[in-house]
Amino acid sequence: MGRATDDIEDLLRRHAPQVLGALVRRYGHFDPAEDSVQEALIAAAEQWPRDGIPDNPRGWLIRVASRRLTDRLRSDEARRRREETAAALTPADAFVAPPPGEDPAGAGPAALGRAPSEDDTLTLLFLCCHPALSPAAQIALTLRAVGGLTTAEIARAHLVPEATMAQRISRAKRTVRGTQFRQPDARDRDQRLAAVLQVLYLIFNEGYTATAGPDLHRTDLAREAIRLTRAVRRLLPHEGRVTGLLALMLLTEARTPARTGPDGELIPLDEQDRARWDRTAIAEGIALAEEALAQGPAGDYQLQAAIAALHDEAGRAEDTDWPQILALYDVLVRRTPDPAAALGRAVAVAMVHGPRAGLAEVDALAGAGPAGRAPEQWHYRLDAVRGHLLERAGDPDAARTAYRAAADATLSEPEARYLRRHADRLNGPDT
Repeated sequence: MGRATDDIEDLLRRHAPQVLGALVRRYGHFDPAEDSVQEALIAAAEQWPRDGIPDNPRGWLIRVASRRLTDRLRSDEARRRREETAAALTPADAFVAPPPGEDPAGAGPAALGRAPSEDDTLTLLFLCCHPALSPAAQIALTLRAVGGLTTAEIARAHLVPEATMAQRISRAKRTVRGTQFRQPDARDRDQRLAAVLQVLYLIFNEGYTATAGPDLHRTDLAREAIRLTRAVRRLLPHEGRVTGLLALMLLTEARTPARTGPDGELIPLDEQDRARWDRTAIAEGIALAEEALAQGPAGDYQLQAAIAALHDEAGRAEDTDWPQILALYDVLVRRTPDPAAALGRAVAVAMVHGPRAGLAEVDALAGAGPAGRAPEQWHYRLDAVRGHLLERAGDPDAARTAYRAAADATLSEPEARYLRRHADRLNGPDT
């Protein structure tokens, strides 16, 4: 029974954004559609373990959710008129997925009668990442509508009160209310897809290395980002940016088992026990990275995935192909103003040409370089890298100062403990 229940939960989680996308596309009411989908999911969770999973689970969910939505629309006079108009235009079987091989457009007008599919998930992602929304609102709405996380779960992930997150999500829904629910046309598709991928990458990064709080890693966010990126890749299998992002996430997440010690302490990449890395994820990530590079001109995600693959392929830290990593970073920083890429290149310069050369790069970033446009809280990473390079260069006093400055600036408790521990280790025996 436990296994069957888990299978049903996975099925409902996979279909939920498709069902929501289908309802919002047809009726255009985000909030009542979301409520109706939640009621359909609850009904399925109660009935399917008892009665069995229907032959067409997605169609079952859409039929139930559409009935609940119709009831909601009828409760208000203005909404009742919209519902009657939609009912007059939509065939009675428009929400029933057609049998295999049957033309879905044959059920009615193309905009209303096509069978729901995972295309609706992608369209929903485009809506959640609407350019009118702030990045924080895009992330929250994506996790809520597409990821299926509760408001409380999203609030905990972002370390804000649930009421604050509820207001953020409500404002985001109001902002996109009335927006035509469709995939963007060719003119703005690339820009909107870039926004979707950026949101997914931000979600992953927050999961992989939490910017604040007691935990280094938030497994639920990292895995959710990977799941959603897999869904996008199923829809766009030949899009190199999507393939590259999935490869990057898998290659990075594969190191998670070795990133912390028994007490949750941070273990840096060059000190990790690589035998604990997830070799299955690494093999998949490397294959995807190679595929991404073959799918077109190398973009940011493809280049970052190639760098991650070189790290993961090295059996020992000293086997890492730093000259090749530096060459890839040289290409990457010419393409993107991302300060994290510039800082990664500074580390690669240090590994190839020595710590003093790397320090010169870090000092340049601290001035008028890309880091000058980064969020202020990000600058602790500069001090952390500076401390590491100063230690390697044989300047323990300056390294200790840099480590402590970084520890004071970060909001991540595991990172702060790691940095202070390094600073304390550099104290003389009499201090």
